[in-house]
Amino acid sequence: VDMGAKLLCLFLASALVAYYVYIPISEDFAEPWKVMLITAACRAATHLAEVVHQLGLMHHVEALMLITTFEYIAPTSDENVTVMDTEFNNVGVRLFLPRKLSDGLRRAVVYFHGGGWCIGQAGMKPYDCLTRWTSNRLSAVVVSVNYRLASKYRFPVQFEDAYSVMKFFLQSSVLSQYGVDPDRICVAGDSAGGNLAAAVAQQLLEDSEVETKLKAQALLYPALQSLDLNLPSYQENENRFYVVRLWSEYFTSASSLREAMASNRHVPVESRHLFQFVNWSNLLPEELKKDHVYTSPTYGSSELAKKYPGFLDPRAAPLLASDAQLRRLPLTYILPCEYDILRDDGFMYARCLQVAGVPVAHDHAKDAFHGAMLFISGPIELAVGHQLVNRYIKWLNENL
Repeated sequence: VDMGAKLLCLFLASALVAYYVYIPISEDFAEPWKVMLITAACRAATHLAEVVHQLGLMHHVEALMLITTFEYIAPTSDENVTVMDTEFNNVGVRLFLPRKLSDGLRRAVVYFHGGGWCIGQAGMKPYDCLTRWTSNRLSAVVVSVNYRLASKYRFPVQFEDAYSVMKFFLQSSVLSQYGVDPDRICVAGDSAGGNLAAAVAQQLLEDSEVETKLKAQALLYPALQSLDLNLPSYQENENRFYVVRLWSEYFTSASSLREAMASNRHVPVESRHLFQFVNWSNLLPEELKKDHVYTSPTYGSSELAKKYPGFLDPRAAPLLASDAQLRRLPLTYILPCEYDILRDDGFMYARCLQVAGVPVAHDHAKDAFHGAMLFISGPIELAVGHQLVNRYIKWLNENL
């Protein structure tokens, strides 16, 4: 009996490991087993966070945040870059200042980390590496922003923190203090941070108090709208439930919005005119449409939209910006990944910007997935992560 029980346990354990680890992986990936392990680890983390949440022990976002704290590293200077944690306008930032002498004023990048507006921080090892390398290789001042997070803080707090730092940094006295050239400043971010970067770039256009203009914006697999959560890339991705949950958490913990978003019935009929900005049948290239058929939207509750209007706000959905706004935006780098639920957001924004006459470097990573740029340091490094970081920094070096 003992042997039978042990064999049964071994079988169940093997099945569980197989379930988590063996996931069909595209032939496009250069290191499939590493990608499988990463996918399995992410899946396990989200499942564990959900179990903890259902047991009432901790909010699932707090559980995920706890996991990311293991990635935190203290601000540590090296021979190339001086690193410090400080505050700009009462918002935490990690500052990277190149040590080597400069013949003139330096370039600057203000960076917003990803994490679905709920998790992550500038001090996470992958973000520290990315921003440190950016500072060293460009001899640039880099400001990595620790905006406040959900579930404790909801939209528009994350945006307001991001904008507050940007506006503070763009003051001539601050730029002078750090030796920054006011004509060579870029705003950048990945995922939810790409959302904040795009929204900040748009808002700066409307602020008469800001005299300094951005030279560029760099959006790395950005989230740019939550009106239509049934784009082809959403339909093709198994992480839809989790991404919808992060979107709804940005605005509220109420299950009513989450459930409406999950069924893609959250936009009220009086806001139907906004769907023209996210109509993928007009904005996506044919190769991404595949066999998907565009269907007219199903409208949701007006009361829900009145209670949680954030998802209809361009500060949360930069794709809702008018052509008049878009055409005033700076030179843009957009990096969508093929195997990413947010792929189509990046493609649609690139198309809108191009139509508006904005110079766009649309760098479609056909062999990458969402968050690939985070895997540039141990314990698991990916060649594609390093390749994407090199492409991003190379573009900045040539255009900033």
